Amino acid sequence: MKISRADSLERLESVVESGEPVIGAGAGTGISAKFAERGGVDLLIIYNSGRYRMNGRGSLAGLLPYGDANEIVVEMGHEVLPVVEDTPVLAGVNGTDPFRDMNVFIEDLKRRGFSGVQNFPTVGLIDEDSGFRQNLEETGMGYDEEVEMIREASEQGMLTCPYVFSEEQARAMTEAGADVVVSHMGLTTSGDIGAETALDLETAAERVQSHCDAAKAVNEDVMVICHGGPIAWPDDAEYVLDNTEGVIGFFGASSIERLPTEEAIENQARDFKEIDF
Repeated sequence: MKISRADSLERLESVVESGEPVIGAGAGTGISAKFAERGGVDLLIIYNSGRYRMNGRGSLAGLLPYGDANEIVVEMGHEVLPVVEDTPVLAGVNGTDPFRDMNVFIEDLKRRGFSGVQNFPTVGLIDEDSGFRQNLEETGMGYDEEVEMIREASEQGMLTCPYVFSEEQARAMTEAGADVVVSHMGLTTSGDIGAETALDLETAAERVQSHCDAAKAVNEDVMVICHGGPIAWPDDAEYVLDNTEGVIGFFGASSIERLPTEEAIENQARDFKEIDF
């Protein structure tokens, strides 16, 4: 690991003590990582959706069979890790992958320079009441496998920052050793390829609080940050942080690399087209 779990946690704790929010950023490309780091983010996360997202496809492409999610993360690591100077980088790990020995795979991620892990792709994004989700759970490809992946990574000394979608999952991940619980509100809205169906911000804040309370009932020292759904822009994140207690930050993937890229490239192209000569 480039940056140890202990050093990563010390850095995050110092951010919290300073009164600043902890900010994590998804990085689908080296340039995303480089400039998110320059912008001062505290964590960088590489997972397969970043590749699809920065190729103009919706983030949920990462849940579909378009590639080997865990192998894609390793490939992306070759592109991103060398340009990151001094920020912990997490690997998005598909914990339900039946063709990976997680003990061996996590050890390999450590060797490659990753400081921690997150559970992505995650079956948590699939409706718990759907027959598909129930069948995944029944056939050994359910959320429990993601919990065990986080437990293995924690035992190996990696920083663990799992996505949770319910109070039960928040408790389970915290019991498994999660350092930072990421309360996930669903696919991010806004922009050209963002979701249109999402919670309102008030409901999102209430749900984030419930996840935070559940996690802290297990370990009062666990950090909790929010992500996704209607929490798409800085003002949205500020609203949630202002209307919750104990939530100390935000993780943005589409919010930090896709949305600003969409606007910047379109506006720059338009400005060039408006040259008067």
